[in-house]
Amino acid sequence: MTTVLLLSMPDPGAPALAADFAAAGFEVRGEGDCAHLVRETLRAQPDVLVCWAPRPGPELLHSVTTLQAQQPVPVVVFTNDSDAEALQRALEAGVHAWVVQGYAPQRLRPLVHLAQAREKHERTLRDRIGELSDKLEERKWVDRAKGILMRAQQVSEEEAFQLLRNASMHGNQRVGQVSRQVIDAARVAEAINRAGQQRMLSQRLVKLYALACSRTEAAAAAVLMKESVQRVEDNLAALEAELSAATYGDLIVAARRGWGELRKLLDAPAKPAELAKLDERAEMVLAQADALVSALESSGLATKVHVINVSGRQRMLSQRMAKLALLQAEGTSWVETAAAFEQGLAELAAAPLSTPQIRAQLEQGREAWEQLRAAVPSAAQPAGRMKVAAASEELLEVFDRLTEAYQRSIQVLIG
Repeated sequence: MTTVLLLSMPDPGAPALAADFAAAGFEVRGEGDCAHLVRETLRAQPDVLVCWAPRPGPELLHSVTTLQAQQPVPVVVFTNDSDAEALQRALEAGVHAWVVQGYAPQRLRPLVHLAQAREKHERTLRDRIGELSDKLEERKWVDRAKGILMRAQQVSEEEAFQLLRNASMHGNQRVGQVSRQVIDAARVAEAINRAGQQRMLSQRLVKLYALACSRTEAAAAAVLMKESVQRVEDNLAALEAELSAATYGDLIVAARRGWGELRKLLDAPAKPAELAKLDERAEMVLAQADALVSALESSGLATKVHVINVSGRQRMLSQRMAKLALLQAEGTSWVETAAAFEQGLAELAAAPLSTPQIRAQLEQGREAWEQLRAAVPSAAQPAGRMKVAAASEELLEVFDRLTEAYQRSIQVLIG
């Protein structure tokens, strides 16, 4: 038996709704005031809502709109308002039968059935539109994922799509789902690479500043400092544009604030007396970048993107090693940095993610690392400083390429 909820506006001439609907074969779930339309309908859970509203105001239609957004239900309204614009507003609000001066007990069943049929038709249309929208959105994901794989793997569009299909069959997922995962993995991998660059740049800038202060290749150091400053700015802009402000906004704001403090010193002429303050602010930038990397790595893709973090950290350690040598830092810092770099090499060598290209670059990285270590003891002399500078830049280039290779790898993008 179809259940109905009867709501009415104050009207001394209202018919006996409950008796008429019961006589017509409906189960009356309750009666109430149209002023409480949403609350009463959600409480009663009727199959059909019936309103008696001779002179309905905008509040009634607003309540119907709110109700249909929360829980769609067939709505019948009996009214004396014959205005065509009122009818249009009623349809837009979600009324399925707007009955003008047409109440009669013998018409109740066909009117209720009409409202139910219209609501079912509208629901079918919404479902179809939703399916089409999902298919269109899925097509966009597939096209975007294909583009990512084509650029990363240097393959054709057909080959990229085949990679997605193979992954979808292997994982028992739709191609669209796999495509969305590829997009997410690429976004996080790119963000980790960029945040990792910020760690490296914080140390590189101090190294270059120290070279400028010692007048060792000061002109070249100035050029590289300018390039590094622009690289930091580009990374921050990209991270702000790509990452969710709600999730990562506070970390990016902190990173930009810390960078602003460091840049104030970099924009002034290099002075040996400012080196300690510069290094202190660079360490803040490093810590803020580390916090962002950690947050990104905990985004649910930790297993896939961890290798990018490790490889990217090697870039920072290479520059930190050179910085400590140029600053002639004493104590455990040099030893700890060297040990951390060796540990990173071992972890990358043992990582299951490997290709002939990656293995070759790892070997280049190990050779460049040995060159830097050999140059460090002579950093107090001008010739030694030049060797440290050259070896650290070569090591940086190797791990820049290696980190990008990990970022583009099929294991990171598809898994």
